[in-house]
Amino acid sequence: MSITLTGTIQRRDIGTGAWALVTEEGVTYEILRGADKGLLKAGQKAKVKGQVREDIMTTAMIGPVLEVKSFDVISSD
Repeated sequence: MSITLTGTIQRRDIGTGAWALVTEEGVTYEILRGADKGLLKAGQKAKVKGQVREDIMTTAMIGPVLEVKSFDVISSD
């Protein structure tokens, strides 16, 4: 099922490192590796469309894993 989320991109220094989307409601989603590099900028706000992958576990385990399908940058720090 596809979802649309708005939030801020964060870099987490856990293990080999992980990228996260923290929504305006404070929910953290781990961005699945392989996401577009244009999205992966710490502090950037974006509207992201994707799918939560319940069949994948990661070493960071910082939240549900989000497979990004598309995104729109709202602003950058």
